[in-house]
Amino acid sequence: MTGYTREDVTFDSQGTACAAWLYRPSGTQNPPIVVMAHGFAAIRALRLDAYAARFAEAGYAVLVFDYRGWGDSAGEPRRVLDIRAQHRDWRAAIAHARSIEGIDANRVVLWGTSFGGGHALRLAAEDHTLAAVIAQVPHISGPASAFSQPPGLVARLIAAGLWDQLRALLGHQPYRVDAAGYPGDLAMMTSPDAAPMAMRLAGDRYEELLPENNVAARIALRVPFYSPGRLAPRITAPTLVQIAERDTVTPFKVAQRAAAKLPNGEVRTYDCQHFEPYLDPYFDTVVGDQLDFLRAHVPLAAS
Repeated sequence: MTGYTREDVTFDSQGTACAAWLYRPSGTQNPPIVVMAHGFAAIRALRLDAYAARFAEAGYAVLVFDYRGWGDSAGEPRRVLDIRAQHRDWRAAIAHARSIEGIDANRVVLWGTSFGGGHALRLAAEDHTLAAVIAQVPHISGPASAFSQPPGLVARLIAAGLWDQLRALLGHQPYRVDAAGYPGDLAMMTSPDAAPMAMRLAGDRYEELLPENNVAARIALRVPFYSPGRLAPRITAPTLVQIAERDTVTPFKVAQRAAAKLPNGEVRTYDCQHFEPYLDPYFDTVVGDQLDFLRAHVPLAAS
């Protein structure tokens, strides 16, 4: 293990500043770099620092960023989830990582979780120069995720999405729904672990971050059409897919089928729900498997 430094940095994405943390390991020359971003309507402050610290202690540089319009990044309107815009943010983050002095630009690893895990798979299908990919409980199939919810909730979300889309066309402010809620709530994610785990992820910042637990409802119209798992056969980089066996956000069998199509894939499964890998008692095992994968496929001393 080694020490590390962390500094606040920004990079440009389509003319807007994305906020990021840059971790540099101490005593490691020209390290590989892990580029990280969070999942659906989430921000880096929700425990991504815990993963990044483990990677940096192991000798890897890390760039952890917030999407435009989310967290500490600039961009208006706030908390409108635009899938293509987030893809552009990932591309900008990768380009920035490759430009950082003292980093091995030829060994960039993508790390994404949940919706961000889907983004990582999507980007890896087009960028065959990546060293590796880690997709933690990734979004795989739009239809499987959208229609795993109760039919009544799906109908309410579609209605909310149509209203928000109409407001957007008329130039009005977004109509928002909660990102994480309890079963029965009008929220994008209502699995039994969604709201309780959101509280735990926020920790002592829960009251501060609670007002950001929402998203423009129009995303409900787009999620069913976003299925990055279909691109799995195109991903050439070594890819670790970590699946929660009791996941109702990304159904287990759907994730398994997609992961099986990866040309160079490894799969780890865990007896937990979608939001549980981030915290004890699962975190140490999950991040430990990620570190083992990195040591095997992106060793600090390039062969």
